[in-house]
This record gives sequence, C-alpha cells and structure tokens, in this order.
Amino acid sequence: MTERHLFSDAYQPSQIAQRVEEMGVAKAHADALSLFVLAILAGAFISLGALFFTVVITGNNLGFGATRLLGGLSFCLGLVLVVIGGAELFTGNNLLAMAWASKLISTRAVLRNWLLVYLGNVIGCLGTVVLVVWADVASLGGGAVGETALNIARSKAQLGLGEAFARGILCNVLVCLAVWLAMGGHSVTDKLLAILLPISAFVTLGLEHSIANWFFLPFGLALDAQGSLSMIAAAKNLAAVSAGNIVGGTLLVAGVYWLAYLRGGHSP
Repeated sequence: MTERHLFSDAYQPSQIAQRVEEMGVAKAHADALSLFVLAILAGAFISLGALFFTVVITGNNLGFGATRLLGGLSFCLGLVLVVIGGAELFTGNNLLAMAWASKLISTRAVLRNWLLVYLGNVIGCLGTVVLVVWADVASLGGGAVGETALNIARSKAQLGLGEAFARGILCNVLVCLAVWLAMGGHSVTDKLLAILLPISAFVTLGLEHSIANWFFLPFGLALDAQGSLSMIAAAKNLAAVSAGNIVGGTLLVAGVYWLAYLRGGHSP
C-alpha cells in the first residue's frame, strides 16, 4: 500500500479511539489561560452558527422539514469553526471521559477542563449577544429576524425539564459523533464533511445544545420587550440541557467507544 493511499484513508474507529484518548490527555493538561481563551472563541463561534441559523430560517417557505434542514446546514458553521479553526467547546470536551476511564487523567483534571471551558463558552456567547444587539441584527427583514429569535427562545424556555434533558442527551450524542468522525479525517475537507450531517441532524430534529442555548436564550431575553420570557424558565432549560449533554457525550459516545476499543488499556 503506497504512502499516498495510507494518507488518504480515514483513520479506523480503533485508531480514532486512541486519538480521542490522547486528545483528552492533552486537553486535561492544557494551560488554563489558553484553554479559557479558546473556550471564549468557541462560544462566539457557536453563537455565530446560531445566528446564521436564525437568519436562514426567517421567512423561509420551503416547508417545515426542508427549512429546518437548511437551517441545520447553516448552524454547522459553529462546529466547523471550532474543529478546524481551533477552539474549546464544552460539549465536545465531554469526550475527555475516555481518557478518564483509562485512568490517564484524574476526575479533578476533567472537572477543571469542563468548568473552565463551560465558563469561557458562556462568556463567548454573552459577548456575541451584546455585539449582535449592538449591531441591531434583529432588525433584518423588517424585524422578522428579531421575531424569529424571540420565538426560538420562547420555545426553548417552554420545554419541560424532562424534554430538555432528553433532547440534550440526543443532541450531544450527535455533536460528539461529529467530533469523533472529524478525528477520523486527515484534511480540512474530510473534517468539514464529517461534521455536516450529524450537526444538521441535531438541529433539524429540534435537539438542545447547552452552549447554543447560551446564545439563543439571552438574545431572546434582550429582545423581549413584552416580558414574555421568564429568566427562571431559561435557567431551568440551561441546567437540564447541560446535564443531558453530559450524559449523551460521556456515557453514550465516550463510554460506549471506550468499552468497544480501549478497555484493558489497548485497542483490539
């Protein structure tokens, strides 16, 4: 087999598992300031994807499914920027559980990473909300973009805790699978194509991403002149979705692949 052929082939799942494990060790030991700055970037990137989604679905008459799919493809911008541009996203970092399960990093190191990255993501999201409000993006389409944004926030805040938790689980299964598949590619094109379908799917299916919701909900609150959005309901959504994201990413992706390929300290 030629060197060129070897390079063009995707990594095998067992190799991806090892790469994700190594990535987890590196992330767990990363410098705190670098981690925090890259987490702020990721929050901003996901927020830009969320804003792109909001604009694209506004006034779209393609029908429910087609409109959601087009919006989902637009939302992919966020994870494409995170993975290819380089940033630290809380939901993707749930894959650190693989290195933890292999006893390569401590519980404290995992929690340190998650706390720093989650906080940085939130700051990136809120900073983007401030800029988007200042730029008056909500006025696009004669104010239709603002109405869409407010409706998105209302629908999220109205979810029951169980619904939000379950949608959070399913969402981060797809997000972590997108990261997993991207780790299997060699080129920018490989990684981009690996991200598109899983991320488009979670958005089209109406699943819940905690970091994206740190843009959607505060943006909706900023636009809510009538007081129709409850901050308490928004906070409950964020808590339930964050918990669901952790379960989906750690147990249903990292845990399953660890059992398949890394238990016993080696890949079969």
